[in-house]
Amino acid sequence: MDFEEVVRKRRSIRKYKEEVFPEEKVMKALELAILAPNSSNVQTWNFHWVKSPDKKKKLVEACLNQSAARTASHLIAVTADGTAWRRSQKPLVNWVRSVNAPKIVIQYYEKLIPVTYTSGIFNLFAPFKWVTFFITGLFRPIMRGPVTNRDISDVAVKSAALACENFVLAITSLGGATCMMEGFDECRVKKLLKLNSSTRVVMVISVGYEGERGTWGPQFRLPLSEVIHIW
Repeated sequence: MDFEEVVRKRRSIRKYKEEVFPEEKVMKALELAILAPNSSNVQTWNFHWVKSPDKKKKLVEACLNQSAARTASHLIAVTADGTAWRRSQKPLVNWVRSVNAPKIVIQYYEKLIPVTYTSGIFNLFAPFKWVTFFITGLFRPIMRGPVTNRDISDVAVKSAALACENFVLAITSLGGATCMMEGFDECRVKKLLKLNSSTRVVMVISVGYEGERGTWGPQFRLPLSEVIHIW
């Protein structure tokens, strides 16, 4: 399939066939998922492929026992953690040095990333960051965030969502089907996967082969004139 065909074919599938979608294709899609663009390339995402029958059963329950989860071959919970930048900072610094990146890029990863992605316990540094952004913004254009830990978490969520899109499009191109579910009990999912308090569950993605009446009808989208604004 070419790209347009993949995009048009992808739908949110609510019911899957009993035939199991191959694990090697899921892994291939995960490999493509992590190639998604993400903020500063700090890769603050994680993918939890739940294979254990017992854990999978509990995850289905946490997903409100909906058919998109219950009938799926595979379930992958995608999470975002704004503190996970620490995992990638040192490798990124070594990488930009190894490719002879401009000095400003090296300084960005060595010095600015820790400032950008840190607000301290109870957002202790947030007021200072806000004042700095506000005063600087009076004189020139500047990013106004992230300021609080919640802002940093939101940045991580956006990056994870981009990876989710890569994943579902990859599964479609490999002949499978998916459903990106936001209907779940996040507290139960976090407990099941033993996630820390800074981690957010972005979505749970089900994977399989589309079953009979896997969708409710033709795809619906608003007219382009409603959503595209040219200035």
